Amino acid sequence: MKELKNAAKIVGLALVTAAIVRELRKEPGERTWRGRLNFSIPYDFTLPTPERLKEAYWNPTDDRIFTDRVFGVGWAINFHALFRKMGCPCCCSSEEDED
Repeated sequence: MKELKNAAKIVGLALVTAAIVRELRKEPGERTWRGRLNFSIPYDFTLPTPERLKEAYWNPTDDRIFTDRVFGVGWAINFHALFRKMGCPCCCSSEEDED
């Protein structure tokens, strides 16, 4: 198990390094600090906002469970979509019905 954790840390560090190197290879004016690595792995190193946090972690309008991470490399979990797919009563009612 320890070897698996170490391997996950190495992979994570390699992905962060790859994303930073990708941005540093761009001209300074072209750097956005967000994008996708070659394997479609999203990265974002811009400061998170409350709106982006909510959009990634609790978005009733998005059916995707895995959304782009707000800061770092990889994906976030849209808990609203996850709970809705699990049949949780708090997320099964339509947001539009409440208006």
